[in-house]
Amino acid sequence: MFAKAVELDPLYARAYAGIADCDSFLFLHYNVNVAIDSILATSAQALALEDGLAEAHASRALALSLGQRYDEAMAEFERAIALDPNSFEAHYFYARACFAQGKLERAAVLFEHAAEIKPDDYQPLCLLIHIYRSLDRHGDSESAARRGIERAEKELNVHPENPRPAYLGATALAALGETDRAKEWASRALAIDPDDVLTQYNVACVYSLLGDIESAFDLLERLLPHANHETKAWIKHDSDFDALRSHPRYQKVLELIG
Repeated sequence: MFAKAVELDPLYARAYAGIADCDSFLFLHYNVNVAIDSILATSAQALALEDGLAEAHASRALALSLGQRYDEAMAEFERAIALDPNSFEAHYFYARACFAQGKLERAAVLFEHAAEIKPDDYQPLCLLIHIYRSLDRHGDSESAARRGIERAEKELNVHPENPRPAYLGATALAALGETDRAKEWASRALAIDPDDVLTQYNVACVYSLLGDIESAFDLLERLLPHANHETKAWIKHDSDFDALRSHPRYQKVLELIG
């Protein structure tokens, strides 16, 4: 659709930003080997056409963060939010970039804003659970888990073919100690897309939280050879894996992260 828009109007900045976002999402969520330089070039074209467009700055920021050019990415995210304080994408992906760098306080604030901007979206709340836990905000972690499950369940009812609300909801259920439902949702996610790296990652989180340490390691060792750098960076800061860090097999995980 965005490519067709560019064909009809080669000066349509939003379409170039949309193409960049689609390629970034393929890289980030579907582990497709899209060239970062290509995404950067497309986002640069959007900015060249309309520098005052918040979507263009958010697209550029996401591409820069995927390329691990974090300082530049932060500046672009800030610019996008200044232009549009209600941009869900700018807040959400800025938060993800902060988390990948271990900037948990800033990530928490940004995810909180994203959850307010889109009150039906389950993702920020589910990702806040382990951030709050790492920050010793256990009451907030439990609240985020309960609200995240409610939103994830609604999303699953509408899109039962999507593994993401299933595996993020499963981690929320595991965080609350709802073992049977967590296992059920995790199994559902794996059944939908057993080879997806992010599905495997989040089900590994569930196993870790539920004390099934060997199964968690089995999935991590299976996914890491195929994971992008952001997924690898998250493992270092994800409190869902705290139970694994003193285990002898964790050394192999670190070697696979590189």
